[in-house]
Amino acid sequence: MTRIARLLTVLSLVFLGSIAMARPDGPAPGTPQEINALAAAIRSLGPEVDPKEAMRAAKVTYDYTYQLSQEYQITDGPLIHNTKVNMGTRPRGLCWHWAQDIETRLKAENFKTLDMHRAVANSFNIRLEHSTAIISRKGDGFQQGIVLDPWRKGGVLFWSRTLEDRRYTWMPRAEVMARKRSESRRRISRAGNKRSGQLQDGHK
Repeated sequence: MTRIARLLTVLSLVFLGSIAMARPDGPAPGTPQEINALAAAIRSLGPEVDPKEAMRAAKVTYDYTYQLSQEYQITDGPLIHNTKVNMGTRPRGLCWHWAQDIETRLKAENFKTLDMHRAVANSFNIRLEHSTAIISRKGDGFQQGIVLDPWRKGGVLFWSRTLEDRRYTWMPRAEVMARKRSESRRRISRAGNKRSGQLQDGHK
C-alpha cells in the first residue's frame, strides 16, 4: 500500500468515526465519578498539589467543557464539526478554540499549586495539526502534566498524562509558533530575493 493510500485509509476511518460520534443532543456533562477520577490524577502530580485545588480544577474542567459544548453547538464528531466551523455554520469548536478557552478559564482560578500550558502536535507533518491545554504541578513542565482535550471526542473530555498520550506527541506551543514564524520569514525572504533577481534580469 502506498503512502497516499495509507493516508486516505486513515482519513476515511477517522471520518467514519467522526460520523459515528454524532450526538443530536450534544455531549453529556461530566459525572461525579469522572470528576473525582481527574481530581485524583491531578493530586497524583505531586505532594505539593493542594487537594482542594485539584478538585476545583477537575470540576471546572468538566463543567466548562460541557458549557463550551453547548456554546459551540457540538452535535457531531470533531472533523464534521470542524467542517461546520470552517463553513461558518458553527461559531467555534476547532481544537485551538477548545485549548484556548480551557486554558483561559483555568488560569482565571489563580491556582497556587498548579500551572497551565499549551501544546501542539503534528506540526511537522501532513496529518491534522492539533492543540491542547495541559495542567501540571506548579513549576513543572508540560511533559509532567495532564492533557485536557475535549476536541478529540467531540466535546467529551479526554485526559491523560502527557507522556502516556498514545495518539499525540506534544510540543510546547511557543516553540512551534516560533518555528513557524521563522519559516514564514525565510519564505518571504526567498520570495523577495527571487523577485529581486527577476527585476535585475529584466533590466539587462
